Amino acid sequence: MRILIIEDESELVRHISRALTRHGHLVSSANEGNAGLRQALHELPDLVVLDLNLPGMDGLTLLGELRRAQCPARVIILTARGEVESRIRGLKAGADDYLAKPFSLDELVARIEAMGRRGTAAAPSELLKVGDLAMDVLHRRVTRAGALIPLSPREFDVLQVLMQEPGRIFSRTELCERVWQREHEYDTRTVEIFITRLRKKIDQGFALPLIHTTRGVGYTVRLPEAANS
Repeated sequence: MRILIIEDESELVRHISRALTRHGHLVSSANEGNAGLRQALHELPDLVVLDLNLPGMDGLTLLGELRRAQCPARVIILTARGEVESRIRGLKAGADDYLAKPFSLDELVARIEAMGRRGTAAAPSELLKVGDLAMDVLHRRVTRAGALIPLSPREFDVLQVLMQEPGRIFSRTELCERVWQREHEYDTRTVEIFITRLRKKIDQGFALPLIHTTRGVGYTVRLPEAANS
């Protein structure tokens, strides 16, 4: 993968770059927010490792600009340990995952490679449909009533899991294991944030909602009961 690191700690950048290069990734870097944004929009990397505390443009603002420009790159945000609210704001702004400092380089590499596998595991002709919601897995495109719905890479991954088994209720834990591919060290609010983001994009403006919550159990994608009868 082509990976851009936007981080102002030069020593940390060197360590991350070496680890990712050893695993066959192409790595570039920027040490300031404005430069990082320009580089991301010019290079269009597959993934961005983004520190939130940057000189110049801060990481949250940069992330918002990337998503407004519909940059398709996955984004892993780096936060200081204990900054739960910063992680939540980052996820709401369009990040796909987070990692708290200090972190293990092995864990960062593992998460990046798991994200890469999610992007290449699709069957060539797979098309998923629930009502007027359609997902082209190969080209990672989602439409509803024929209109294209731009999704971040992680939003796409969450929706794909739900659409593969319409009507099945997925718990927060199972969604996290399926999408983030880890069984621990996650905040259940992460899943709630992505479901909220998907509801706004998938259901807002439509009379029939497709994303449903079963309180205390989990989430599903299905046609409303009235539409099925």
